Amino acid sequence: MRVLLIGATGFIGSAVLARLLGAEHQVVAITRSRQVQRPGVRFVTLDIRRATAPEDWLPHLAGIDAVVNCAGVLQDSPRDSTAGVHVHGVAALFAACERAGVRRVIHVSAIGVDRDAPTRFSRTKREGDQALMARDLDWVILRPSVVVGRPAYGGSAMFRGLAALPVTPLVGDTGPLQIVQLDDVTQTILFFLQPHAPVRKVLEVAGPKQLAMADVVQTYRHWFGWPPARTVKLPRWLSHAMYRAGDLIGLLGWRPPMRSTGRQEIVRGAVGDPGEWSRLTGIEPRDFDAALFAEPASVQERWFAQLYFLKPLVLGVLALFWLATGLISLGPGFTIGQGLMIEGGAGGLASISVVAGALADIAIGIGIAFRRTARWALYAALAISIFYVIAGTILLPRLWAEPLGPMLKIWPILALNLVALAILDDR
Repeated sequence: MRVLLIGATGFIGSAVLARLLGAEHQVVAITRSRQVQRPGVRFVTLDIRRATAPEDWLPHLAGIDAVVNCAGVLQDSPRDSTAGVHVHGVAALFAACERAGVRRVIHVSAIGVDRDAPTRFSRTKREGDQALMARDLDWVILRPSVVVGRPAYGGSAMFRGLAALPVTPLVGDTGPLQIVQLDDVTQTILFFLQPHAPVRKVLEVAGPKQLAMADVVQTYRHWFGWPPARTVKLPRWLSHAMYRAGDLIGLLGWRPPMRSTGRQEIVRGAVGDPGEWSRLTGIEPRDFDAALFAEPASVQERWFAQLYFLKPLVLGVLALFWLATGLISLGPGFTIGQGLMIEGGAGGLASISVVAGALADIAIGIGIAFRRTARWALYAALAISIFYVIAGTILLPRLWAEPLGPMLKIWPILALNLVALAILDDR
């Protein structure tokens, strides 16, 4: 079978891609960024939020037997549009499927959007579902609860990060969760790709038990092999401030799960009735604890959990460091910098050199703050740090003997830049 897979590099989509290839299907994978080609897959770069006409999709539907849509975004930002991804883009895709004669469409939505839609995420997910149900297609809509698996992204990654904290913060008014396993979700999608599988079904895909968020975090902590952590209930104002901070970080192009949409969805909870799903597919949803402890946690997974909240701290410190050095050089440190340049023989270029170095530092700090430019800014930080070491050694070798160690302190910054580059990828 030849399958068009939307959102092929996402948390669910990448797992579906692996299962499709394992079942010897051919895949046309729609992604927003260019991917390395691999056997059995043809990657197509397409921004779903801008593919709002059937003509944008028709060229990619030639020879396709079925479509699987796993695309989704949590919250609007400069990089993401909930309406574009969940409604306008997929509505055009469904219309194109009708025109191209591609009847089987499996669409991944979210649990509870038919009952309560407090956010643009859930409202647009529901609108996307309705757009598909209005089409003359053999559709199946899957509404999973919170999905976890061996990989981690978004909320499932946050659970691990919270488990690594020495004190577990509790946010009030969190609803119950019926956590479902990623393998169960991918197995379901492959089931409905079969020619004789039932169609025109809307199914809630949820785990067998309702769990509190704190219990999920403590279970992860137990899995990592760490003793139970003390829990502290956060004041409402503090938890709201954290989610607002996540919104601000989202404006820079990052995708933290702790944003205002995440808060509202957590309050709602994620529960449903998996009975019909299990009856139709024969899949018995696995218990969260049993699935987790079926395989031991690796040291790499412990590293990931412990680095989860350190990552924004590292990037934030680096961005502020470079911004601060530039601003200080232009302000109270200008005369000192000018004197050092004159001592090193810069002469009439002393002032220009200080200003140029300060502006470069400020540009690097701003570049690190924005997700789109962070990698290149970190490379620039490495390059300019090495330049400062070489230039300082040649022009002012006495700086190596300074008691505050201005030259020696460059090396920890270099190391922190390398760490930031190593952990920059989200998935």
